[in-house]
Amino acid sequence: MGAAVRAADGRIFTGVNVYHFTGGPCAELVALGAARAGGATELTHVVAVGNHGRGVKSPCGRDRQVLADYHPHVRVILPGPDGLVSVRASDLLPLAFDHSAEQV
Repeated sequence: MGAAVRAADGRIFTGVNVYHFTGGPCAELVALGAARAGGATELTHVVAVGNHGRGVKSPCGRDRQVLADYHPHVRVILPGPDGLVSVRASDLLPLAFDHSAEQV
């Protein structure tokens, strides 16, 4: 898997996962880390693409939670029933755990 995030200033940051049976970060999280390391704090879009022609893929549950916590307004590009769609990260997890509310 590979992923790309677009910062509000137009810069693009990418990431890939390195699959290992013990787990590890998804490509989206690697791309988010690259963006933060590059000084980008406001992101506008994120997309993940599978290798071997698998096309655009939907983010996993962990990625959805991280995106909703840190970038709730970022547009996530994912496959829909009639082609690609773009939705806000916060809309991917209705009734989600609210991490910020627990930080007291």
